[in-house]
Amino acid sequence: MIQLRLVVVFIIAYLIGSIPFGYLIVRATGGGDVRETGSGGTGATNVSRRAGKIAGVFTLVLDALKGFIAIQIAYVLVRGFEPTLANWIVGAAAVAALLGHIFPLWLGFRGGKGVATGVGVFLALAPIAVLCAGVVFVAVVWIGKMVSLASMAAAVTIPLFVWLFGESVTPLLTAAVVSALLIVFAHRGNIARLLSGTESRITDLKR
Repeated sequence: MIQLRLVVVFIIAYLIGSIPFGYLIVRATGGGDVRETGSGGTGATNVSRRAGKIAGVFTLVLDALKGFIAIQIAYVLVRGFEPTLANWIVGAAAVAALLGHIFPLWLGFRGGKGVATGVGVFLALAPIAVLCAGVVFVAVVWIGKMVSLASMAAAVTIPLFVWLFGESVTPLLTAAVVSALLIVFAHRGNIARLLSGTESRITDLKR
């Protein structure tokens, strides 16, 4: 029964995370396949390059919302479970939502970078850590003008902030570390461009 509930929670979180809002928004505006632009992802930055900043904002909000909703559904499905077990299942849902966004079933497992969805997930799990990581993001963008670099910097600091603010419940910390690794992995193309000096800056975004 517990194993079945874990599978159900994981699948639901994955399917919610895999809704390709950025892809759908760009298609709806006649912009074609957003994955043919910039870094090749379906996230807000790439959508902004393809369809404008308003479309990018909508993508950002919707991608974050799906991560938040996936966690809320997981919380509902683990009601009545022993707390530690419930936390592990919710942590698995967090990772599943990110996997869905990065490797969506509907797009041949080629999606976005998981940043906005990760924000939504951890706003539900560790909001203070997300706010602190947000400060890191803004600082790196201000200095380097590169969203990809700022996104990775923010992602890898979330586990640190989770731990610093006493939210070091093992399931949550594990989910934060795995999520950060997934986001960095999804940015592997950006890392290569950063090293070669060809990474896009925010000045390249379409108005």
